[in-house]
Amino acid sequence: MARYTGPVCKQCRREGFKLYLKGERCFSPRCGQVKRPVAPGQHGASTRKLTQYGMQLRSKQVVKRIYGVLERQFRKYFEMAVRKHEETGSALLKILESRLDNAIFRMGFASSRRQARQLVNHGHVTVNGRKVNKPSFSLRVGDIVEIKEKSRVVLPIKDSVEASKERAAYPWFEVDYENFRATYLRYPAKEEVDIPVDLQSIIELYSK
Repeated sequence: MARYTGPVCKQCRREGFKLYLKGERCFSPRCGQVKRPVAPGQHGASTRKLTQYGMQLRSKQVVKRIYGVLERQFRKYFEMAVRKHEETGSALLKILESRLDNAIFRMGFASSRRQARQLVNHGHVTVNGRKVNKPSFSLRVGDIVEIKEKSRVVLPIKDSVEASKERAAYPWFEVDYENFRATYLRYPAKEEVDIPVDLQSIIELYSK
């Protein structure tokens, strides 16, 4: 399975704002974007105006980095979204939000998508009672996601669940933190998802 293995904080510095890729660390003074708020590289401190293409490219890179997917997979998702009978941006967002690793993060069983991906890879998660170890697994409405009973003592999972109890759950999930279980109730609307870019710019980029 292809995945990015380089320095995560450099991705935030390159985009110029926090992408919250490392969980709780992103909220602490150790955050790379706080310590070095310039783009990585020799000329990171220099500023220049982006062209329209440059802005579209940066929007695509932000979304790819937030969800942890590489170019080939992201383009595949875009092509799937184009074929659906709805607005392409909304369809693309639904596909990305339906990924199992993203759902584990949204449900509160992991502090970041990166950690959620690791939990899935290590076999800590079941969907409808069956073990799934593929982070890109696509959930459907009504699916029940659960942390395996023997995995509920794993410290990162316990810490994430305790922290999640103190904040409101996303409305497209029904989460039972006591039993480490959640139900995927519906697909989220585009305006409900906190993505800091305009998805239309990505559509324009791929339409050229």
